[in-house]
Amino acid sequence: MLSQIINSFEESVIALLLASMTLLVFIEVVLRYGFGVGFMWGEELTLHLSAWMVLFGVSYGIKVGSHIGVDALVKILPPTARRIVSGIAVVACLFYTILFMQGAWIYLSKIQMIGIEMEDLPIPKWIAHSILLIGMIMIAIRLLILLWNIFTGKTDGFKLADEAKESMHLAEETKAATTQGGESA
Repeated sequence: MLSQIINSFEESVIALLLASMTLLVFIEVVLRYGFGVGFMWGEELTLHLSAWMVLFGVSYGIKVGSHIGVDALVKILPPTARRIVSGIAVVACLFYTILFMQGAWIYLSKIQMIGIEMEDLPIPKWIAHSILLIGMIMIAIRLLILLWNIFTGKTDGFKLADEAKESMHLAEETKAATTQGGESA
């Protein structure tokens, strides 16, 4: 249930950020090259929107298995050992995430206390940069869900992109297409 709510939230936010960035860049290009004018704040806003999208995407990437990892050794381990090693890896990732959250909290607190605004937009910088903390919290939630799934036996580790397997599949498809192309000639 919690995972479904997080999935919907992340997917909606990522889609909204991507659509906003695309629309903003499109309008900016039309204004600059079509009319010789533009928004002073367009580039800064696009940069911050992309940062938000990346950090939401990191969290979502844990769920969908789009991250690349070196798991050759882990894959040859027996299932119980694989779960233990994966659990240790998740705990290490959580430790790093907690350190990052602590640093983000200190940074955001100081920026908020000083009262710095963004360069081109009248928005407090701590609000624009709050994705550092929000993103790390989302990543920590994903890692805790993964750790729970490892602990309960629902999975034996991270879902990672397997580029070698995908490359071999593409090579086989190319070879099959070449072979079929040669036969029909």
